[in-house]
Amino acid sequence: MSRAAWFVLGTLGVGATLRAQGVMIAPHAVFMSHGARSGAVTLLNPGTEPVEVAVSVFYGYTATDSTGQLTLVTVDHPDSTQPSASGWLQAFPRRLTVGPQEQQVVRLLATPPANLPDGEYWARLAFTAKAGQLPVAGVSDTGNIKVGLTLQVRTVIGLHYRKGVVRTGIAVSGLHALRQGDSVVVQARIERQGNAAYLGTVHGTVVASNGRVVGAFHVPVTVFYANEPRWAVSIGAAPADSYRLRLEITTEREDLQPELLLQSPVVRDSVEVTP
Repeated sequence: MSRAAWFVLGTLGVGATLRAQGVMIAPHAVFMSHGARSGAVTLLNPGTEPVEVAVSVFYGYTATDSTGQLTLVTVDHPDSTQPSASGWLQAFPRRLTVGPQEQQVVRLLATPPANLPDGEYWARLAFTAKAGQLPVAGVSDTGNIKVGLTLQVRTVIGLHYRKGVVRTGIAVSGLHALRQGDSVVVQARIERQGNAAYLGTVHGTVVASNGRVVGAFHVPVTVFYANEPRWAVSIGAAPADSYRLRLEITTEREDLQPELLLQSPVVRDSVEVTP
């Protein structure tokens, strides 16, 4: 298995009374090319009960909300100006049952229009698994009828379809850093350049006036359009001093194979930390 081999579909958090826990999935992001036009996702059931899974395709992308946190933006009816692959992407089968300790493959087939321009197109794959039943306590037993809740575990993964010449990059603006107690809160605007999503990692360090690093963070980032993320880096009980936040963004990801990443120059910026 690769470093990103298996990812749990969801966390139920309902205690030991629930035995079936959905399935596991690999990979956690799918990349398809116009030359191949096909892909695959593998589902693994680690449990002792069969799991029913439904697969659906829709258009969506991640963006930051007003607090700087990532959220999923979905568009039910994307128009021709949006790089959606959902209208011509199919999954086979759309419904399946994965037996205990078994794995099955969901095949993906793209049938894009003949005049599709060069670029990257996006879709989301949703896997909804019936994860078993949770008994409902406090309900009287009448006629040996058992009452329970059927729980579902749902995960959504991204799909990138690339045709022809694809390129990416980012521009950083509005970087600022503010000390709040034992942390430094960092915000910036990161805008994608080119015709493909930017996949990379943000490296941030807080440096004292003597050059000593007092805090650091490393965060994976995906920019489809423009994000305004917010990060907090702990600096502990660092004394009052003049600090500087240094930011570096690279097209590297620990969770993705290097050949899947579109390369672009490293972007660097820095700013004084506001006390």
